[in-house]
Amino acid sequence: MGAQEKSQGNSNSLQCFNDILWYSRPTPFSVSDRVKVYRLNEDGKWDDQGTGHVTVDYLERSEELALYVFDEEDNETLLVHRICPEDIYRKQEGETFHSMNSELRELPAVELSTLPIILKTVTESGIADQMRLTELILNDQDFFQKLMELFRICEDLENMDGLHMIFKIVKGIILLNSAQIFEKIFGEELIMDIIGSLEYDPDVPQVQHYRNFLKEHVVFKEAVPIKNPVVISKIHQAYRVGYLKDVVLARVLDEATVASLNSMIHSNNAIVISLLKDDSTFIQELFTRLRSPTTSAESKKN
Repeated sequence: MGAQEKSQGNSNSLQCFNDILWYSRPTPFSVSDRVKVYRLNEDGKWDDQGTGHVTVDYLERSEELALYVFDEEDNETLLVHRICPEDIYRKQEGETFHSMNSELRELPAVELSTLPIILKTVTESGIADQMRLTELILNDQDFFQKLMELFRICEDLENMDGLHMIFKIVKGIILLNSAQIFEKIFGEELIMDIIGSLEYDPDVPQVQHYRNFLKEHVVFKEAVPIKNPVVISKIHQAYRVGYLKDVVLARVLDEATVASLNSMIHSNNAIVISLLKDDSTFIQELFTRLRSPTTSAESKKN
C-alpha cells in the first residue's frame, strides 16, 4: 500500500479493462484478474496508467471496501477507488468493468480524431455523468453544428468508420432523453442532418435512405393554405420526429424516450391547433370552402 497516495488522484475518471469478477459481501477477499487502467485527463483523452491485477479489500483503518489495482511488474498501486453504494458499476459489453462517477469537466473538441473519446463519453456515462454531459452539450452552442459538419465531411469522403461513430454518438445523445436537447437537434436547421446521420447504423448491412424518403416521397397537402410559418414548421417537425421515433430508431428507443418524443409531438399539435384557431383568415377560408356548392366532395374530405 506504499504507493497509495500516488494513486488517490487517479481514483476518479478511471476504467479497468478486462473481465473483472465482482462480488458484494461483508468480508474481504481477493480477485486477481489482469486489467488495464486508463485515466481521463484534462484534455479529454485517455492516458494508459499500466497493466496490473485487481483486488477488492478494505481500506486501511476503515470498514469501507475499495478496489485496488497493483502493477504486474513492480506491485505498485495503480488505482485505489473507494466503492460507493450510490455509484453505478458495470461491465461494458461483457468485457469492461468501470465506475461511472468520472469528473466530466468539458467536452472534447469536435474533430475526426476525437470522435472515439466523444463516443466513449456519450455511451459510457453513468446517471450522474449523463446529467453533467447534458449540461455540457447544452452549454456548447456549436457542438451540434460542428458534429453535423463533420458528418457531412465523412459522408462526402465515404468515411464509414467516422459515420458509424457519429451514428452511435447521435443515438446516445437522443437516449439522454433531454427535452432541451430535442429542441436543438429537431429544429429546422439540424433535423435533416440528424436523421441523415442515423442512416449509418453499423448493425444494419445497408445504408438507409431516410432523407430521400422525407424529401421525395412525403407530400405536404394544404387543403386550406396556411400562411403562418410557425404552424408549417411545427407540422413538419411533428411529422419528422414521429418518423424518427416510429421508423429510424424504433428498435433502440427506450420507453422513457418514446414518451418524451410523443409529448413533443402532442405539444406541436396543440400549438398548431391553437394558432390556426386564432387565425381568422384561415378559419374564414376554411368555412367558405366547406359551404361553397362548387367545392368538390374530395376537397371537402381533404
